[in-house]
Amino acid sequence: MYLIDQVTKVLAVALLEPGRVVPVLEPVLQLRLVRNPGAAFSFATGATWVFTVIAVVVVVAVLRVARRLGSRGWAVALGLVLAGAAGNLTDRLLRAPGFARGHVVDFLELPNWPVFNVADSAICTAAVLVVVLALRGTDVDGRREARAPAQDAGGAEGAGDAARRPRA
Repeated sequence: MYLIDQVTKVLAVALLEPGRVVPVLEPVLQLRLVRNPGAAFSFATGATWVFTVIAVVVVVAVLRVARRLGSRGWAVALGLVLAGAAGNLTDRLLRAPGFARGHVVDFLELPNWPVFNVADSAICTAAVLVVVLALRGTDVDGRREARAPAQDAGGAEGAGDAARRPRA
């Protein structure tokens, strides 16, 4: 995913004029080259270095957690987070206006949504997958959380079990 992000950004910079809209699948998808110094929705555009630090922390955290992975779902989710964070971090480190202050290349645009890139898509997909894994009770190591016994309307635990047991 990291490689796809970087290749698509290189192509976007080479082939698109800044701000010019190129329809792809109207009205759903269009291309528009934007250089984003901030976060999503151009939030905190004056704090580019903060996002650089955050991306470094995310990359290090994912690499540390990866040693405990025992779940295929978590491996995919953390791989997507790692690829997305590393993709945008590469922009922040290597693109103008300078080291650790670089602007992220965004070029994909959906209706009523800010312009984004493949790295952003990877991060958003990972977020959805993390929610699903958490709701299913799947831990990073692959174990599932034990669920509390079900209660009936009267609050008694295991009422269904008592009904199935033979009476003495």
